[in-house]
Amino acid sequence: MSDRFQNLKKIPEHPAARLLAHANAKIETKLKSPANASVPTVLAELEEAEAWVDLIRVLSVCLPPRECVWWSCIAAQDIVASEDCKSTCLAAAEAWVFEPTEENRARLHTILENESADDPAALAATAAFYAPGTMGLGEMEEHAAPPGIVSACAFGTNLQTLKLGPEPNVRFQLIIDRALDIARGGNGKVELPEPESEDDAENGSETAPKIEGTA
Repeated sequence: MSDRFQNLKKIPEHPAARLLAHANAKIETKLKSPANASVPTVLAELEEAEAWVDLIRVLSVCLPPRECVWWSCIAAQDIVASEDCKSTCLAAAEAWVFEPTEENRARLHTILENESADDPAALAATAAFYAPGTMGLGEMEEHAAPPGIVSACAFGTNLQTLKLGPEPNVRFQLIIDRALDIARGGNGKVELPEPESEDDAENGSETAPKIEGTA
């Protein structure tokens, strides 16, 4: 197995199939690995098969909720920047990641109810709102959130960035590398590689603050 999927300390040591089932998620690739195969084993097999969408789906169910929301926020940052707009959903989701308080969750609820219709980061805000695992605050805390909603929102936000370019394979690798960096305890702020200049072809950033105190 390549080193690409090693030291993923944020990912629980459960079989990938179990994590997918828990999130009510499926992949299209028929795996050769046994049903109890670890996450790194399944990721490596999907990489070998170049099954990038399935690989991203597995990553979405493996990251802990708060880290998964942050992964979604990073993708949403790219989308918002491409549209040159402001996003109250993104700002609220980021605020919750750095301070997952009831106040910030209540703010998410207000924004999702009133300001999310045309916001390109609505999925990131939705992921943040449900990340605590319940339907909301107050009496709604007695009810569990829909299974897999956080991972589904993060998956969707990341796939939306495919429209931003460059060609899909480069964007797929960026999405994957960001999740892997977060899984190792980093901040996920991996950027697209700079295009090679003509001279480079012939001859051969600043990061966001690290999220502290996450599970």
